Amino acid sequence: MFRIVDKQELAAGVFRYVVQAPEIAKKAQPGQFVILRLNEHGERFPITIADWDSGKGTLTLFVQAIGKTSIEMSQIHVGDSILDLVGPLGLATEIENFGTVVLVGGGFGIAAIHPIARELTRVGNRTISILGARSRDLVLMQDEMKRVSSEVRVATNDGSLGTKGLVTDVLNGMIIKGESIDRVIAIGPLVMMKAVSDLTRPLKIQTRVSLNPIMVDGTGMCGACRVTVASEMKFACVDGPEFDGHLVDFDGLINRLKTYRSEEKKSLDQFSQVLDDECRLGNQ
Repeated sequence: MFRIVDKQELAAGVFRYVVQAPEIAKKAQPGQFVILRLNEHGERFPITIADWDSGKGTLTLFVQAIGKTSIEMSQIHVGDSILDLVGPLGLATEIENFGTVVLVGGGFGIAAIHPIARELTRVGNRTISILGARSRDLVLMQDEMKRVSSEVRVATNDGSLGTKGLVTDVLNGMIIKGESIDRVIAIGPLVMMKAVSDLTRPLKIQTRVSLNPIMVDGTGMCGACRVTVASEMKFACVDGPEFDGHLVDFDGLINRLKTYRSEEKKSLDQFSQVLDDECRLGNQ
């Protein structure tokens, strides 16, 4: 059992959890993830490690309540426990002095690039972090990213903070101005990572993306997280989660993630009905 020691709701349906997991915190590295199971009836789902404290033995995780399991997790409180927490899983991000590294975080991808930016800055890189979200209240970890990056730039869809537009608009602006970019790391929605990769491919700027498809065991046995990279089948859990963005078959992966859309909706509808029934009984 893994106890929740802190929980904050940063925006509507957006939660930051600090979880007691000392053995995982001792081994965690930038770019790695954990797989959770809330209870004995729950599904297994991956979450990138946003931060850790090996001294306190804690992990920081971000969750948005949009599906059945994430909504269920949003109801967990400080002092409650998660049944299973496995990790750290996946290959760690390559950390060395590349020069100028642009880290692009879209939505919850901001949490994922946080430890990567910290380590890249620590070894001497000039790190420019581009943070993107629909609106200012959904731009995560601004203060934390400022502390671990050489520079932070923001893009919001509605223009409520930073540049009005997409993270790719900010990145493209840098390219047009001729700013030096030695490496790009993009983490966020698949369509965003695909757009970033398409932008950097003609310029041959090394671009790494982190893939988070459906996972079950996280050890490469089930094959649920398979992705096509350079026309070869890879498993995101053990071969990744980071890959060369110029070689990923994004279209194929996007189509695969639609496979269980109807089952996911059915599960959410059934869970919502249970919540409604419990609420009615509680009000009687």
